Amino acid sequence: MCAQATQRVEARAPAAEAKSYVEQYYDALRDGRFLAHKCRKCGRYTFPPTTCCEHCGSWDFEAAYLSGRGMLLYASHGIAPPPHPRFAGIAPYVYGQIMLDEGVAVQAIVRGVEATPQALRAIFERGPLPVNACVMSMTDLPVLAFELA
Repeated sequence: MCAQATQRVEARAPAAEAKSYVEQYYDALRDGRFLAHKCRKCGRYTFPPTTCCEHCGSWDFEAAYLSGRGMLLYASHGIAPPPHPRFAGIAPYVYGQIMLDEGVAVQAIVRGVEATPQALRAIFERGPLPVNACVMSMTDLPVLAFELA
């Protein structure tokens, strides 16, 4: 399932009963949305969202949903063994550096590309390539991934 969401919502200071930013991020990811924070001071995005802008340190931000569209800049194979047991069932896999349309750099799994030297060389020779974000449902958490467009 690939999502393309552009809706923006107002962020509020967290109340005692409010969900953490981490929980909000994973809830949105489960719904196929890519939650970030957009800084009201410098206008840049922080993804995944944290408590302040990663670029200027401002605490003045709003929640925003990224498009999930971008360019695969380069790709490599996943390490062996996988870094977490949740990835054992999909290993070997391709991991890539993606620049989203909003200017956010993301590292994520790239689906639909074989983890072979030949396939990775072909990606390198053709790249940068357009990709779309999607969500992989794992046993414990949803995982952001990308597919060639």
